[in-house]
Amino acid sequence: MKIAVLIVRILMGLMFAFASIAFFFKLMPQPELSGNVKIFMEGITASVYLMTTVKIIELLCAAAFLSGRFVPLAAVVIFPININILLFHVFLDPSSLLIAVLLVIGNLFLAYYHRDKYKAILAAK
Repeated sequence: MKIAVLIVRILMGLMFAFASIAFFFKLMPQPELSGNVKIFMEGITASVYLMTTVKIIELLCAAAFLSGRFVPLAAVVIFPININILLFHVFLDPSSLLIAVLLVIGNLFLAYYHRDKYKAILAAK
């Protein structure tokens, strides 16, 4: 189980690190967008701060996943971003749906592995 957690943690860390570094340094050209995807991305770009904030959070969580420190916290923090990535691909761009599903499964797997660390915050008092 520990080896599987290590593999999932490293893969997720590398994916988020690459995505955020590519965003900040503009390493990949922006593909031509059309339809609802274009409208959605124009709205996010118009907000100015949103995509930058998401990429900073992704980079911090990637550092946590790759270093092995604060992994339970990173799994919780990155989960809403993973859900939004999944929903974006379900409703707007199904071409990369498999990657989004694998990210959510990996996130749920890490959260399940660290479930004992969440007991205190999930206890009904």
